[in-house]
Amino acid sequence: MNDLRFGNAMAALSFALWGMLPLYYQFLPNAAMDELLAFRIMASVPFAALMVIFLQKKTIRLKTIIADKRSFKMAFVASCLMCVSWTAFTWAMTNDRVMDASLGFFISPLTMAALGVFLLGERLSLGKKIALLLAGTGLLYQVMQYGQVPYIALSMAVFFTLYGYFKKKINYDWATCLFVEVLVLTPFALAYLIFKQTTVGAVSLESGWQTLMLYIGSGPVTLAPLIFYSMAIRLTTMSNVALMQYIEPSLQFLLAVFVFGELFDEVKLVSFSLIWAGLLFTIIESFGKRRPLAKP
Repeated sequence: MNDLRFGNAMAALSFALWGMLPLYYQFLPNAAMDELLAFRIMASVPFAALMVIFLQKKTIRLKTIIADKRSFKMAFVASCLMCVSWTAFTWAMTNDRVMDASLGFFISPLTMAALGVFLLGERLSLGKKIALLLAGTGLLYQVMQYGQVPYIALSMAVFFTLYGYFKKKINYDWATCLFVEVLVLTPFALAYLIFKQTTVGAVSLESGWQTLMLYIGSGPVTLAPLIFYSMAIRLTTMSNVALMQYIEPSLQFLLAVFVFGELFDEVKLVSFSLIWAGLLFTIIESFGKRRPLAKP
């Protein structure tokens, strides 16, 4: 398998795992978003360190990491951007708004593909152009019918796209990059939790050990898909990642309707049908581009 195909496979796997995350967050209804973010950052550090040591078979050398000042700064910026997107996503997960999260990740491929074209000089095939046009039409129809801007969905999409853009500017390998991303924000997360506990009290620390473990578990649960995403973003194009990303909101949509019983009206039916029609074009195109079998 060449690098491009492997990158596409990793992208598909990462978005499939993200698509199943609503099942986890249903155990944390109305969670304290600030504390959940802090625990997500801190709990990810040892998990990310193990990836560097055992998967990459490298020793963590902080002096060497910090010596690459540009990559270190880009990792800090990327981490902050991911935090914004992740907080919006988690709020939707824990407030019975899984459909909003699904919409956010339907918007994200549009912003990601646009970034790839206008900033990175990538070219879109005809199938991808049709897919993005139909997806954009579907989203615009939903916004016009409901008469309101989907702020949560837009926040998720824009900040996740920017996160991917800055990750392309980092020279660290994928495992070291993830480790640095969570490490740079850990002092801030720890300081915030201590401050909140000593002033008004932290909900996560006063709700029993089962709830505390769910807060801590948000770290590795969220980081696992990022492992495969970090591999993908280095090996394939932004436009390919953008289209693979439709796997995630499709799974979230199915969970929202069939598992969590969220409303699916005629407006959403039209909107999502246009989006999935666009996906069909890319699938047909991908089959058409397969190399024919060699003649005997």
